[in-house]
Amino acid sequence: MELLLPHPSNSTPLTVLGFLDRAASVYGDCPSILHTTNTVHTWSETHNRCLRIASALTSSSLGINRGQVVSVVGPNVPSVYELQFAVPMSGAILNNINPRLDAHALSVLLRHSESKLVFVDPNSISVVLEAVSFMRQHEKPHLVLLDDDQEDGSLSPSAASDFLDTYQGVMERGDSRFKWIRPQTEWQPMILNYTSGTTSSPKGVVLSHRAIFMLTVSSLLDWHFPNRPVYLWTLPMFHANGWGYTWGTAAVGATNVCTRRVDAPTIYDLIDKHHVTHMCAAPMVLNMLTNYPSRKPLKNPVQVMTAGAPPPAAIISRAETLGFNVGHGYGLTETGGPVVSCAWKAEWDHLDPLERARLKSRQGVRTIGFAEVDVRDPRTGKSVEHDGVSVGEIVLKGGSVMLGYYKDPEGTAACMREDGWFYSGDVGVIHEDGYLEVKDRSKDVIICGGENISSAEVETVLYTNPVVKEAAVVAKPDKMWGETPCAFVSLKYDSNGNGLVTEREIREFCKTRLPKYMVPRKVIFQEELPKTSTGKIQKFLLRQMAKSLP
Repeated sequence: MELLLPHPSNSTPLTVLGFLDRAASVYGDCPSILHTTNTVHTWSETHNRCLRIASALTSSSLGINRGQVVSVVGPNVPSVYELQFAVPMSGAILNNINPRLDAHALSVLLRHSESKLVFVDPNSISVVLEAVSFMRQHEKPHLVLLDDDQEDGSLSPSAASDFLDTYQGVMERGDSRFKWIRPQTEWQPMILNYTSGTTSSPKGVVLSHRAIFMLTVSSLLDWHFPNRPVYLWTLPMFHANGWGYTWGTAAVGATNVCTRRVDAPTIYDLIDKHHVTHMCAAPMVLNMLTNYPSRKPLKNPVQVMTAGAPPPAAIISRAETLGFNVGHGYGLTETGGPVVSCAWKAEWDHLDPLERARLKSRQGVRTIGFAEVDVRDPRTGKSVEHDGVSVGEIVLKGGSVMLGYYKDPEGTAACMREDGWFYSGDVGVIHEDGYLEVKDRSKDVIICGGENISSAEVETVLYTNPVVKEAAVVAKPDKMWGETPCAFVSLKYDSNGNGLVTEREIREFCKTRLPKYMVPRKVIFQEELPKTSTGKIQKFLLRQMAKSLP
């Protein structure tokens, strides 16, 4: 057959931004966003609002040029959702920032990204102003105040005095007839995400329009997302853009239920009030819901996608007894979100609940749009045996892998190697059925007397103890063994204050379920374990604490 070359009619760059145009046509009168008691938008209105913001960004008053960075510091509110479309529709690169960062960390990210404009939620005014005060005059970005929820406590003049613009003011200057700026190529950068902060040195992950499109479509297919679901935003939008569902919900005309508060009473109330059908949640959120004293079975099942950290089977099992149907995915900021999922098999339906939960706690197989996933022996570089025991580093290859780390060619080359794979830094095994299971982060593996101990494996055992609420295991330096496992544990308590347990009892519990060398030598009880705002336990802080223990 003769070689036929691409033509403009068949080579339009892939982008998720067109999902919003389609949503306005197909689902125009359907609700798009619900928030508080009086914020209800339709998909037609959301489309209109996003075009106006995009138009205003390119206007002479704001002057944002194609390829410049625009940052957003805010929680799960309607304006933050709209900006996931509006910023890249203007040709700018979207940079969501964790609002829980301190001023110093925030200033580092703003300076590194060379952000030209920052949309700021009222609750983040003080930390953003402090962060900007650390910057040189020519580095300081333009600040725009988000004005969601003003009815809950109107902004004081003094609070807004440092801001030249408000979100509503910017929107009023925009034109809803604006022709949004399509990417010239699908490899053009669309997103700049900084890694979540479980390490002390976050990196800027650059994702293309193509990567975001591949991730989002694969995620919709993988989760069997129906038309017009009701999606509850418990996963932060700033965390890998809500794993791509900020754009995916537009593709299927979902109702996005936004909430500032992510606590058990609020989540249960919103599920009941709005008949929620889907939500994403880190294992920490599932753990919180299953430990809520006033919990009761849901009136209707809710589909939950969990990812971020390996979820213990015990948490999945408890969540499913309440009516949460838990799916499990695995990915990184560098892949835009989950690219592996535990695809369910019909023959597993008849298994007992704990066995089903154990299978669901595995990460699974690549999603439809991803190319390859493997586990490689770090010494030989060869694939490990599919026996569920042989450990290696998880490597990935697919369309949603990042373009690279911003301004960090050395860091990019270290993980995107010449053999064509992205090296994740995670340690895992592959079972006989081809399903991946993450065992640990490479830095979290504990080497005790030459034996490798998976901290996640010890944590899984600890979570089966009915008095344990949260658990994390890290390495504690040891003169004889090099390292020994040290467990940090928070406990459940009933209404009478019962639930106390001793260090010895925890260790004895582990001895009946683990090889002796894997049993924690030290158990430290804490009321709450330190976590990032995305629910990951901050093990680097616990490792520092373990180093100072006798």
